Amino acid sequence: MTTFSIVVPAYNTAQYLASCLESIQNQTYEKWEAIVVVDGSPDECLNIALNFSKKDSRFTVINKKSNEGLHMARKTGVAATSGDYILFLDSDDELTKHCLEGIKTEVEKTPCDVLHFSAIVTGTNIKESSRINFEKYVNAASPSLFGREVTKAAFDKKNGYQQDWRIIQRAYKGGLARAAFSLMTDARLQRAEDSYEYFVIADMADSHFTQSELIGYIYNYGRGITGESLISTDTFSAFCRQFDECISSIQSYADKRGDETLISCAIGAREKLIELLSNDWLSRIDDSEKHEALLFFSDIFGADEAAKQLYRFIRDKAYEAWDKKEPLAESELNRWIEWADRLKFSIHASDATKKMESAAKMHVNDVANREKLSKYPQQSIRVFVAAHKKTDIFDSNVLQPIQVGACSKAKFPWALHDDEGDNISNLNPSYCELTAQYWAWKNVDAEYYGFCHYRRYFNFSDVRYEENDFGEIMEPVINGKSQRKYGLTDENISALVSKYDIITTEFKDLRDFPGDASTPYGQYEAAPYLHIEDLDLVMSIVKEMYPEYVRDVDDFLNGNESCFCNMFIMKKALFNDYCSWLFPILERFVELCDMSLYSKEALRTPGHLSERLFNVFFKHYTRQNEDCKTKQLQCVHFENTDTVNSLPPVELELNYEASIPVVFAADNNYVPMVATTICSMLENASERYQYDIVVLEQNISQDNKNKLQEFTAQYPHANVRFLNVSSIVNEYELTTSNAHISVETYYRFLIQQVLPYYDKVLYLDSDLIIQGDISELFNTNLGDNLLAASHDIDFMGNLNMNDKKRIDYNKTILKMHDPYDYFQAGVLVLNTKAMRDFKPIESWLEIASNPEYIYNDQDVLNAQCEGRVTFLAYEWNVMHDCGGRIANVFSFAPANEYEAYLASRNDQRIIHYAGNEKPWNTPSCDQGTQYWKYAKKTPFYEKLLAILCQADAPREVQPCLPPKAISENNPLRTIIDPLMPLGTKRREAAKSIGRAIRGRN
Repeated sequence: MTTFSIVVPAYNTAQYLASCLESIQNQTYEKWEAIVVVDGSPDECLNIALNFSKKDSRFTVINKKSNEGLHMARKTGVAATSGDYILFLDSDDELTKHCLEGIKTEVEKTPCDVLHFSAIVTGTNIKESSRINFEKYVNAASPSLFGREVTKAAFDKKNGYQQDWRIIQRAYKGGLARAAFSLMTDARLQRAEDSYEYFVIADMADSHFTQSELIGYIYNYGRGITGESLISTDTFSAFCRQFDECISSIQSYADKRGDETLISCAIGAREKLIELLSNDWLSRIDDSEKHEALLFFSDIFGADEAAKQLYRFIRDKAYEAWDKKEPLAESELNRWIEWADRLKFSIHASDATKKMESAAKMHVNDVANREKLSKYPQQSIRVFVAAHKKTDIFDSNVLQPIQVGACSKAKFPWALHDDEGDNISNLNPSYCELTAQYWAWKNVDAEYYGFCHYRRYFNFSDVRYEENDFGEIMEPVINGKSQRKYGLTDENISALVSKYDIITTEFKDLRDFPGDASTPYGQYEAAPYLHIEDLDLVMSIVKEMYPEYVRDVDDFLNGNESCFCNMFIMKKALFNDYCSWLFPILERFVELCDMSLYSKEALRTPGHLSERLFNVFFKHYTRQNEDCKTKQLQCVHFENTDTVNSLPPVELELNYEASIPVVFAADNNYVPMVATTICSMLENASERYQYDIVVLEQNISQDNKNKLQEFTAQYPHANVRFLNVSSIVNEYELTTSNAHISVETYYRFLIQQVLPYYDKVLYLDSDLIIQGDISELFNTNLGDNLLAASHDIDFMGNLNMNDKKRIDYNKTILKMHDPYDYFQAGVLVLNTKAMRDFKPIESWLEIASNPEYIYNDQDVLNAQCEGRVTFLAYEWNVMHDCGGRIANVFSFAPANEYEAYLASRNDQRIIHYAGNEKPWNTPSCDQGTQYWKYAKKTPFYEKLLAILCQADAPREVQPCLPPKAISENNPLRTIIDPLMPLGTKRREAAKSIGRAIRGRN
């Protein structure tokens, strides 16, 4: 009677097979049979096995003429067994000498369907740490399992995959194994086949015991297809297919059984198998081939699964860096994040993928921010930039953002926080940026302490720039260009600061400011939300607590000069003296002043008062210390500081086939026109698609944004978003050569960067209407071309003019090989993926800055993209008859092109009002009636009519006057603006009078 049947599949393992079979032959327990299945092996496996069978009849050799894979080899072997128990032994592994004897003892003592025993793991081409961890995993202790617990222990994710599912390292009741394998598929299963095999066995098993003390198997980790050695993308692709076949087999079996628990376990098996396969991608694919291998994976398991696994690796690597206090491998992780994001945004991302993405990016940001923050304490000069919201910041270790009022808000991971250590963060509503000053005083050790605002910085350059009425330099955005312009680099700041004891903003003569106030006292008194009694009280406190300051208080309040914004940089000793003086004064003021009925602005009184108190302290200190080295610097006010680098796609809803990105460029005055174009587009667009409409802008008012978004909301398949691109375009000196072309024309060059997860984008000018289905245009096949556009019939006509001006222009400036291939750029299908590879936006904008171009960006696109353009039918960009140009210009074009243009006017899918005649400024404009059909449906119809009628409509035009520049906390705004608004005659008169008095007119 045979107690044990040992099934040994053999394929291409001749170098190990003899040792494997000897380990069976040397068993101390002798009632066994070994079924050696030679699976069409081309090496010496068959001869080795036959030699053993000739010497020992307990060896049976089954020679398969062709290779059918590991699963079918095992299935063949199981069918030939007769033992009470069956074991599976891989031909490159061995059994320990007492394995069978130990199993016999255990099953007699505690009979079970499956007995799991321990293994010795040896390593080949693997790290010792990997070998140790794997050995711990396969030998993990487990409680006795019964019924459904057997399956759930190995395949239920909720249980944490308590056991491994390898078919080896277990003994199975013979009847159970034979019955299970008889139900299994005859398909070729090669890698991960044991997951399927054990899934079926576990489903049929009633009991599973583990005996960790019984060491019966010697597993040679790293031989064969397992291990950590590099594999090719072809091999990985084969692995993907093999895993997928096993997953399909598991799911098919579970579905046939119809058991909900089993179906759930099949899902768990899939997740675990994909995770294991992904680990091979991580550790066994060369970095240069990882993207190609990822695409194989995505093709088989789906983009969602590929994205999730990438986010998992990103999360783990970031966490590892955090745990080890090491820097991130930024280039690698950023590349993986880009891959994962592209995959995620190409499909309906699952909740699991979104959750993994969130965890991954949180860990990456945490590590990156920790690295940045860790450099701050090392600086001898620390200039703290108070911020209460997410904002652009300079690339600097000296300029250090600090979140004020952090105790009551979600923490900014990129900033210091004023609620750590000894702090008064809870007083921020009244103390304003002083909570940052207090925190620095109590918790920071530096040589110099400085303070700025997230919108206001010092001008550290040696250039004096023009200021507005309130004494500030106005700058659009925070970026590398403005950082260099104002000397806000660490080296420059350090070099300047080290020369002085104290640096302040410039002291301004209030008589030069708009308004009647000529003294600090009069200025405060005129503030509508503030109370002059508070200034009286705080100055009386100063005089009481510090009598030596009486003269300085009076000189300041009755003088004509003041510096603003609570911005300064001081040496350590001086800063400590200032804080020791300032905060007790304010504490005493708060005790004596009842602010319970104050307005929201008035509650900020301690912050307002501190601005005045700083002036008093400065006067006193410099008066007492004549050798004190001081410096006054201009204040730079940055207008747009909201952080916006790029836009991810909106989430694709399930009932739409795909998301189509449509980009417009506009300023505040052009919003009615954009609305009309969007209306025409959505009225005629297929509802099978979702339309992600992005408006690139710099100055669109929030009211206009709200109106446009509310209007678009009536179309369930569309949404509108806005992206302020100031931080990019203000890096360049961009001008236009034509009066009717605005700087917004350059925005199309930004699309490839600001929408990084779209590989194809539709760009449309805002002076057109769309009468065709825009999805048809978007689905134009671009191949490897950079873009699709219609020929420019106007340019062609000019080329054929007798004056030869356009021909000469092409020869000298454009230098196109075939100028008749010139296209009109108002309607573009952009291959943004190819454009990113072709040129970065910096190159596009530098080229476009050339003032010799007539049509600026359109000329640049034509000159650079020639030969890589897919030409659209004229119907997709029918230019209207502006100023009679059909007869006077278009008719000069080549006959076939002119006829094609004329034919397009009978099927106008897009009407383009290119040129100076527009429906809203020329009543007789060609094709104008079609425009108003859509314009009247928008909430901006009346504005368009008012423009048409040249009426005095409220057009929200941005004033060509210096913008307000005093901080939100400063009472100058609350005093002057209501009495003398910007741009009024009253304000200009006041300025003139003030200058005249001082002899400056």
